[in-house]
Amino acid sequence: MDSISLVNSLLLFGAGLVVLGIASSLIASRFGAPLLLVFLVLGMAAGENGPGGIAFSDYRTTYLIGSLALAIILFDGGLRTRLAGVRGAVAPATLLATAGVVLTAGLTGFVAKLVLGLGWLEGLLVGSVVASTDAAAVFFLMRAGGLQLRRRVNATLEIESATNDPVAVFLVVLLVELVLAGEGAPTWEVANLLVRQGLVGAALGLSAGLGMSWVLNRIAFPAGLHPLLVVASAVFIYALAAIADGSGFLAVYLAGLVLGNRPVRAFASILSFHDAATWLCQIVMFLVLGLLVTPAKLVGYALPALVIALFLILVGRPVAVWLCLTPFRFSRMEKAFVSWVGLRGAVSIFLAAIPTLSGVPNAEVYFNVAFFVVLVSLLVQGWSVTVAARRSGVALADPAPEVSRVEIDLPGQLDLEMVGYPILADSPVMDRGTLPSWARAVLIVRGGEVLTPEQAGVLRIGDYGYFLAPPERVKRLDRLFAAFEGHHDRALSGVFIFGPEVKLGDLAGAYGIPVAEDMGDMSLGALFADTFEEGVREGDRIALGPVTLVARGADDGVVTTVALIPEEPPEGASATATPGLDRSLALAERLGDLVMRMSREAVRRSGEVLRRTWWAVSRRRLG
Repeated sequence: MDSISLVNSLLLFGAGLVVLGIASSLIASRFGAPLLLVFLVLGMAAGENGPGGIAFSDYRTTYLIGSLALAIILFDGGLRTRLAGVRGAVAPATLLATAGVVLTAGLTGFVAKLVLGLGWLEGLLVGSVVASTDAAAVFFLMRAGGLQLRRRVNATLEIESATNDPVAVFLVVLLVELVLAGEGAPTWEVANLLVRQGLVGAALGLSAGLGMSWVLNRIAFPAGLHPLLVVASAVFIYALAAIADGSGFLAVYLAGLVLGNRPVRAFASILSFHDAATWLCQIVMFLVLGLLVTPAKLVGYALPALVIALFLILVGRPVAVWLCLTPFRFSRMEKAFVSWVGLRGAVSIFLAAIPTLSGVPNAEVYFNVAFFVVLVSLLVQGWSVTVAARRSGVALADPAPEVSRVEIDLPGQLDLEMVGYPILADSPVMDRGTLPSWARAVLIVRGGEVLTPEQAGVLRIGDYGYFLAPPERVKRLDRLFAAFEGHHDRALSGVFIFGPEVKLGDLAGAYGIPVAEDMGDMSLGALFADTFEEGVREGDRIALGPVTLVARGADDGVVTTVALIPEEPPEGASATATPGLDRSLALAERLGDLVMRMSREAVRRSGEVLRRTWWAVSRRRLG
């Protein structure tokens, strides 16, 4: 009976922690606190030095829970990545997820060697443990802050944070083996391990993704079992790849990527289930990691760990980002933002448990340092992600609002999805009057009565409609039914009209638009395509300093006419109420630009005169 009571007590305590953490999330979100930090602190409070007083030091169980959770989280990351939406970002993200991780690990490892008094291999092991970013932490904080980023920046972060974990895992496993083997480890064994991990993981992941899509589309399972089959398959793929000496994390990510980009039956229910599954994995993993740490021991590593954390945030990550993204013409502000959002999370603490399980000397150093680095990263970077995105200009000034969508699975149908939307006053579909040619209404609910499209006629505010659309175009349909507050005002009546081929640089001087140097040659059409990855619609807006660019015309997701609307004066103020000082500063700035251009031209001409003079003198001497 005592054993049964113990099991029941554990269930009560564990479920209570999860419920308490979810309830605390409401308070944390209001203050902008990183939610994952809440679960980490709750785990610490329940641990040995907290009010809970639970002595937990089972690294094997922690590794098991961490492996299971990360396999599901990475699979979900691949499942939600749309290859059509990441054009232009694959190369920079891949370089950042591979060379960037290695470079970050090397720089941070050098500092760790100095401040912790470790050897080279041990220092590099510390750097490798904290080298990868946490995808779940980054994107939860952005969603919580209501952020939508420029397409290429968003795609780069998404791919990099989801694919750098396998590289970090490989580095940690490799360095653990080298530390245990000493200096006598042959180079060929290291190269063989690297190739084997990558090839086996990639082969299993790609084949498993194709196999899962084939099974889901050809075998009729009872309702509700499709999501369970997918989750179980993800864990199976991870374990099989790991047993076969491949990268399990790379395998599950690629399997999710393949499955998410193919037409699959019951895909809506699979995604919905994975939302809950990934949340549960994050919560349980952070609670267990919080239980595992002992704050009394953590304090002893606070100073060197703080030095490592600050170096990683301010130097290590930025240097790697700058070197990896500069060849791809990212602007300075984009690189600065990507550098700042390199949050460290559960992956780093999970990797720090590997040296302990492997019997590496001084294993507690890796765990405590990694835990402290994650804590600092969540506190410093986690609380400032929203501010950094807006200050750096990578956040869309007029993001698409969230839309209320209901998805219904159609048995045996892969080419169409049924989706339902409420008809709102500020949704563009009310202006358009008709649906796109690729979407059609199925039924309309009006005043509690179910009507056919013929009976309903024109859509009315307050209706609820169900529509058929191709799966790849559903997000474009979202934008038609989203409530763009105040989108009627001046949206389609811009003061100045331009074609999509006009360059940003041509408008910058005339209208005082702040444009980065490397974006001057970008056309307005390219700017809209880069900003709205799901296709441009009439009324889409981009705020650029004192003006707003509006898509006045769009054809099949491509902008055809752009309106430029000057900034309106504040409410209650007239256009002539602008202080004279502001005008003087604006005039001074334009004069300064003119002087700079004249100075550069003068320098160029002077250089040309000196070159010709030198050439003439040289010819006379030779003569």
